Amino acid sequence: MRAFIFPGQGSQAVGMGKALADASAVARELFQEVDDAVGQNLFRLMVEGPLDELTLTENAQPAIMANAIATLRVLEREGGISLADKADYVAGHSLGEYSALCAAGALDVPTTARLLKLRGQAMQAAVPSGIGAMAALLGADIEKAQALAEAAADGEVCTVANDNDPGQVVISGHKAAIDRAIALTKDHGIKRGLLLPVSAPFHCPLMQPAAEKMAEALAGAPLQSPLVPVFANVTASPVADADQIRQLLVEQVTGRVRWRESVGAMWDAGVTDFVEFGGKVLGPMVKRIVPDAEVASLVSMDDIEALLAKL
Repeated sequence: MRAFIFPGQGSQAVGMGKALADASAVARELFQEVDDAVGQNLFRLMVEGPLDELTLTENAQPAIMANAIATLRVLEREGGISLADKADYVAGHSLGEYSALCAAGALDVPTTARLLKLRGQAMQAAVPSGIGAMAALLGADIEKAQALAEAAADGEVCTVANDNDPGQVVISGHKAAIDRAIALTKDHGIKRGLLLPVSAPFHCPLMQPAAEKMAEALAGAPLQSPLVPVFANVTASPVADADQIRQLLVEQVTGRVRWRESVGAMWDAGVTDFVEFGGKVLGPMVKRIVPDAEVASLVSMDDIEALLAKL
């Protein structure tokens, strides 16, 4: 069995999508479709930068989705295959869940792009600059990370935001609490804590204003059942009901990204092959979670052609 997986924020880079667009009219059409949907020349920003503007949450989120879906489109159209025939499940990391739903036909491309633009704006606006922070805990499992977060909270928000793989957990919350957590890492048997260069404390209760905006936007969005089930971030289990997906996408704004559990659950469901679209971030995580998995990460035409030879 096979899962198609889609990366989240942090996988953006200046130049992303350029080689694919140079090689494929299918990719160029997709990037134009996203530009039209968000009303800006996002593809030019992806190709030329500057990096600080591309990294802004409201730009990075639709850009990462566009790059991933362009890669999928090229695979499908030029390779003559369909996701429904080649994938049993889809999943995405944080904003990648929107890419996964778009890939599986639950959302169309313009709707996905507009939702992610809004999601980025809402997440950025939810917490004033400097109030929140996130940190990656290296050499931490989920139990150690939770104990550290509880010890550092001291009446403020400090929670596990991303359970990425067996050795990397991300915490999120008030800046002072995250600073305390970093100072306490060694006391909790954690190798080190690294402050992340993010503009807001994602996936924690401080994001509630953004969750409310997304609830409103998703209520009016044309969302239907996906062609294959999606493993939801907040439950680490498959879902195919459109109304349930809407609710889980709202919960995802403040909830934990249970990526380690999701990959493990997909493996337990019989998935042995994982194909990442538009990045090379999730593939290594999958290998750390289930070392026996077959993993392919598609960014270039060469990557796509290599996979097509195996399918």
